[in-house]
Amino acid sequence: MKTNKFYLHYLLFITSAVLFSSYNHAHSLENAINSKDRSSKNVSRDKYRNPYETLSFFEIKQDMKVVELSPGGGWYTEILANYIHSPGVVIAAHFDKDSDRDFYIRMRNNFENKVNQNPMYKNVKVVDLSSKLADEGSVDAVLTFRNLHNWIGPQIDLIFSNAHKALKQNGILGVVEHRANPGTSLEDMRKTGYVTEEYAINIAQKHGFTLISKSEINANPKDTKDHPRGVWTLPPVLRLKEQDKEKYLNIGESDRMTLLFKKL
Repeated sequence: MKTNKFYLHYLLFITSAVLFSSYNHAHSLENAINSKDRSSKNVSRDKYRNPYETLSFFEIKQDMKVVELSPGGGWYTEILANYIHSPGVVIAAHFDKDSDRDFYIRMRNNFENKVNQNPMYKNVKVVDLSSKLADEGSVDAVLTFRNLHNWIGPQIDLIFSNAHKALKQNGILGVVEHRANPGTSLEDMRKTGYVTEEYAINIAQKHGFTLISKSEINANPKDTKDHPRGVWTLPPVLRLKEQDKEKYLNIGESDRMTLLFKKL
């Protein structure tokens, strides 16, 4: 009888260990990126956006409470939704519901419909970009990808201020942005979509963040940054359509800064 009890306990221990290991493996960042739940269109951008290296650099863990600022169509949300699991949560701060721009309302509605119709997004909550984002001091990380140029002006101060308030002490701010050449004017940043590292760092520091590290993960030396329709000349937008298409496809996506800040 003792032998049988020992054997039973042993089997239970092994089964639990296997299940626990499988759970961790299933929710690893690598598996989230390689998940079949991701759209093939999004996967095709991985070679330019380097999601594994980028999210690893930003120290994102599967049990974190993460705010993604202005997720657009949800390219990174798709990965975060696969990766972040209870007690973690993803807060997608999208265009405001009461925006006076029809395009913003359409984008917000399309994003919410996608989130609501797919159980993969069960841990994703949608809030307004101009809201307080989350309860003060409750968030582990705030991330934004290729958005700073859209916020230049009073909006960027509001967003960075709210991000700082929402973050816990030692919380993470991760920024990826199209990188302008030093000395580029604010007017040209708005026009071209490229932002200087100096501007990005200064605006973060203005709102209490400390720069911890920079990375060249998303650098692209092929990008000359002098395109006729700004960054949108390059893929995936290709605003010139067929004009010089092969040239811009050969360049690839933009040269980007990748900055890690913390609320110390």
